[in-house]
Amino acid sequence: MKLLDVIEQIDQLDSFKRYGRVKRVVGLMIESQGPPESSIGDVCYIHVGNKRKRTIQAEVVGFKNEEVILMPYTTINDISPGSLVEATSRPLEIKVGAQLIGSVIDSLGQPLDGSPLPKGLSAVPTDQAPPNPMQRPPISSAMEVGVRMIDSLLTVGIGQRVGIFAGSGVGKSTLLGMVARNTTADLNVIALIGERGREVREFIERDLGPEGLSRSIVVVATSDQPALMRIKGAYTATAIAEYFRDKGLNVMMMMDSVTRVAMAQREVGLAIGEPPTTKGYTPSVFAILPKLLERTGTNEKGSITAFYTVLVDGDDMNEPIADTVRGILDGHFVLDRALANKGQYPAVNVLKSVSRVMNNIVPTEHIRAAEKLREALSTYMNAEDLINIGAYKKGSSSEIDEAIRLYPNIISFLKQGTHEKITFQESVYQLNSLLGKGD
Repeated sequence: MKLLDVIEQIDQLDSFKRYGRVKRVVGLMIESQGPPESSIGDVCYIHVGNKRKRTIQAEVVGFKNEEVILMPYTTINDISPGSLVEATSRPLEIKVGAQLIGSVIDSLGQPLDGSPLPKGLSAVPTDQAPPNPMQRPPISSAMEVGVRMIDSLLTVGIGQRVGIFAGSGVGKSTLLGMVARNTTADLNVIALIGERGREVREFIERDLGPEGLSRSIVVVATSDQPALMRIKGAYTATAIAEYFRDKGLNVMMMMDSVTRVAMAQREVGLAIGEPPTTKGYTPSVFAILPKLLERTGTNEKGSITAFYTVLVDGDDMNEPIADTVRGILDGHFVLDRALANKGQYPAVNVLKSVSRVMNNIVPTEHIRAAEKLREALSTYMNAEDLINIGAYKKGSSSEIDEAIRLYPNIISFLKQGTHEKITFQESVYQLNSLLGKGD
């Protein structure tokens, strides 16, 4: 860089610091008189404490009667009227690099075990624009996830975005752990948003395991943290995935769960005075979801294949968040509590699930085989009551007879052990072999 360029950059630096004062705190919201020239999304430091001085990071989320509305990233203990608010005039940035692989970090990019950040990381903003639609290459090849049911019947493409819809306790985390361990992606970025603190370590040690963690970066924002930290956890994980995508990698991103991100945004919206609309969710919830979910996918350099879990209250697939997310993503897998109660894991209901890109990325023979299995399973399910009470007589329908012959093998095919890894080619071969037995 030339000396004149350096001098020009120095001349453009803003050497003034801008301050404000805390006026009042109401619930999650901090009202401050200033700092002047603050913008939405800017990070501010609130200086608190008399004997033990410290700073609290907060973000500008709105304005009211010429006052700045802030929300903290951490607890607001020690804030008092008149506490000094220092403006940074920049949004939240995190440090990212290959040295983070294998780490568990919080929403601000800091290691959860208290260790220092590695050297040589690059700063990236957490809030970025989605790729230009005209610069998104079409999804043209399959991503092996190592789960037989998904690879054979609900094939996922490299750069596809899929929703996993389920109630609580149906096996979402277990399925994510299987995918993280078995996938052929270059790197996993996993966001645990709003999880119970107990579940975080259990997921990392039991579901993910050392094998999965060694090729993953885990971002954690537990349910006890402020709403803004839960929202930023989703943005931070997405920014990390984008960084590695721009390095040319095929990234696998998993977020559990996008519903809790929406609930955190609802808390923020209600606190700053937004009116509640659909089932108490504020308009900003439905504004941020497309912006967040559209950031993943393909661009001209690499890809992010994304799995987003969606908690459905009372197993209602048409509740507002589930309906909105399903309309944005490129497919949805429905986990069925009835299947889980029968001991069928993964408890994915094949008949209610769909991959919107499968027909574009696998051969015609594969598509036909998958359709044939679906037809046999659907035929059996429609006639199940008659079969169970003995009202169906063999020979009445050739389709039902074939479905009855295939059904035990279909159920065995759909089941898979938690630590059982099956390649894409093996999955397709077993699908064809299964259908061959019924011919």
